[in-house]
Amino acid sequence: MNTIQFLANEWVWSPLALACAVVALVVYMRRFGWSRRALWMVAATASFLLTLMSPLAALAQGYLFSAHMLQHIFLLLLIPALALMALPPSARVSQRVARLLNPAVCWGCGLAGMWVWHLPVLCNAAAESRSVSAVQTLTLLALGTAFWWQVLAPSETQRIAPLHGVLYLFAACIACSALGMILTFSPVTVCQAYLHPVDSLGIASLIDGTWGMTPPRDQQIGGLIMWVPMCMVYLGAIFGQLARWYGAPPEPSTANLPTL
Repeated sequence: MNTIQFLANEWVWSPLALACAVVALVVYMRRFGWSRRALWMVAATASFLLTLMSPLAALAQGYLFSAHMLQHIFLLLLIPALALMALPPSARVSQRVARLLNPAVCWGCGLAGMWVWHLPVLCNAAAESRSVSAVQTLTLLALGTAFWWQVLAPSETQRIAPLHGVLYLFAACIACSALGMILTFSPVTVCQAYLHPVDSLGIASLIDGTWGMTPPRDQQIGGLIMWVPMCMVYLGAIFGQLARWYGAPPEPSTANLPTL
């Protein structure tokens, strides 16, 4: 098998992922109707399907740690952000949920999504078991949605102040960089399931021979993916917060008000 054959043939058929995407689109359209914002929802569901059904999913299921890391970025950062940007300002959550979604909890959710699922026992389990991988997918989407809520909530009143958002995102970038550096420079001990993959698809020779992807190099690339591209996502969001701060209407001046 060559690379072109792999990319053409190794798509993962997942009726559950397809059903979830269709349900999400139908619920969104019934609740909010069609508008230009709906394009964000289409992008979110398309990204979701590509993440779980493209050859990337085949590689992430026990073959390449770097492929797993790409999935991680999509599920934790990109897909939840796209889905939240699709919501109109009229969208609301209950007061009970709003109280739970405070900045400290939401930031901790983003941190947990990065760190907890890279504990060796959980990382290995997700690489070797489809059921654990499904749980990982659901939790990453939920944790990512909670994290982004503070800066991408539908209504401006539901978001934290722009400069607070800069600090919120910068702290997440630092935590992400720390884990990325650990993964890049540590031996292959974080997720040992990728050391000796069960070659059920017959692509081990393609990965090792044609691509030259050895386990140490694979983990280094995975660490760099978490270190650099993930921080680029945070950096883009930081620029968005600065633009939001710069574009905010000035507070009314009290200099010329008559004194009592």
